[in-house]
Amino acid sequence: MSWERDPLWAKAKLFFERAFSKPRDEPEFGLWCSLGLELLARAAVASISPTLLAEPDKDHKFLLHALGRGTERDKRISIGSAQVMQLCRTLFKEFTEDDKTSALALLNRRNEELHTGASTFADYPAGQWLAGFYRTCGNLCAAMGETLDNLFGQEEANVARETLIENENDVKQRVKSQIAAYAKVFEGKPPAERDAAKTEAEAAGAELAKQRHHRVTCPACKCVATVQGMPFGKEMVAHDDDEIVIRQAVRPTSFACAACGLRLSGCAELSVAGTGNQYMRTTRTTPEAFYGLYNEDDLNAQVEARLPEALDDYVAGQMQEYDNEG
Repeated sequence: MSWERDPLWAKAKLFFERAFSKPRDEPEFGLWCSLGLELLARAAVASISPTLLAEPDKDHKFLLHALGRGTERDKRISIGSAQVMQLCRTLFKEFTEDDKTSALALLNRRNEELHTGASTFADYPAGQWLAGFYRTCGNLCAAMGETLDNLFGQEEANVARETLIENENDVKQRVKSQIAAYAKVFEGKPPAERDAAKTEAEAAGAELAKQRHHRVTCPACKCVATVQGMPFGKEMVAHDDDEIVIRQAVRPTSFACAACGLRLSGCAELSVAGTGNQYMRTTRTTPEAFYGLYNEDDLNAQVEARLPEALDDYVAGQMQEYDNEG
């Protein structure tokens, strides 16, 4: 078993070649694509370190195999595919939450195909997943400094790029139509009702901001709306007098407007709506909480709270010792 980047990359390319030799409407096409996708993701993780692909265990048997120090009597065990995708999400800014969702949907189908009597890809037309598959592969390639041409070959890479452009145009058209429809309904309401909705949205936005939402302007009704997202990158920690200030970049993945009811999900939809810009989440805390320290008052309070119990334990111990002597 090899957890190195290059053998995994080569095997992924081989599986994709087999996939692209099949008609797009055959179940085998989806099966080979799903197999190649997992290997591609494992290659990306291995490009950081092959040790990340070893199943954790207390004796480090599998980790030693990844380091070339394992023994023949110990079987090599890799982490599961879901954990591989989560690692890609953690390690690579190019690999989005949408990519993770698309990849896991395909891999779940693969698992059902291989471990049950169902023909899952026969009921899962390529048109439903191919654009997400191409996007995910492209982002994994980018994370490794590769291109779709290197992975698929130029002809299939051109097909992938055309498919992604078509899908992007479809998303743009759908989101713009959705925004226009919600705007029309909101504008058709009486002025008093619109003003009330605006006021309620401002209050809701202020409350949600306390729950780590981020306030934006709704593209349909222009009222206060909020987005939520996934943090990425390193935390930036700074000392500000007696506080610790933590700033973390966040990539928005969902949008909701309390005034008109518009909801969007996924980076692509939010980008079209103009609400997908990354933002910084700021958290303020005390040095004691951040570093796990105790201040003198807390320590004294804990000692005082523990003292009666400790005294009871001591007396009980002395009584037991006296009984044993008797």
